[in-house]
Amino acid sequence: MSFSAPLTESWLQHFSIWLVTVALVVAAVIDGWKLKVPNWLTLPMIVGGWVYCGATLGWPGVGWSLAATAVGLALLLPLYAIGGMGAGDVKLLAGVGAWLASPLTLTYAFCVSALIGGVIAVGMVAYRKAWDKHVGQFRAIAGEILTIRDPNRLSVIAAQRKSSMLLLPYGIPIAIGSILYFACTGMLI
Repeated sequence: MSFSAPLTESWLQHFSIWLVTVALVVAAVIDGWKLKVPNWLTLPMIVGGWVYCGATLGWPGVGWSLAATAVGLALLLPLYAIGGMGAGDVKLLAGVGAWLASPLTLTYAFCVSALIGGVIAVGMVAYRKAWDKHVGQFRAIAGEILTIRDPNRLSVIAAQRKSSMLLLPYGIPIAIGSILYFACTGMLI
């Protein structure tokens, strides 16, 4: 038995994770460049995950894939609804869920992504040395969320504030966090 046989076997076993990893890297690059994760990437990713899970796991796999897609949407949809995130970022996480077919695994990947996003956001503010401005904006946004509670109104306020905000292309933290989670849990071996 050659050394390459176990590697080939492992790669085939984790093919879906490698495919998702490549899609995440592409999404992160595009989001960092254009501040947008395109539909031509996210929608085929979602549908492809459903098809893959159906082909490899049957109808139960489709069910788990749909459930994980819904979890991906549910985790970021509230932020999108109030104008705090782009739709492409929401669909990207849903696409990751479609391929993982595990709501729990997706939730762990999301948690790592959220931590990475927080670190990147703090780094961006520190680099620009604009603590006072961004702490003030954070307080204003938190206060609005707690007092207004109307997603439509919050979305309008967020759109008005957008030009003065430091925007974080959230596809980057989703990619870094998810890939880091995959690597730490042995999914990329």
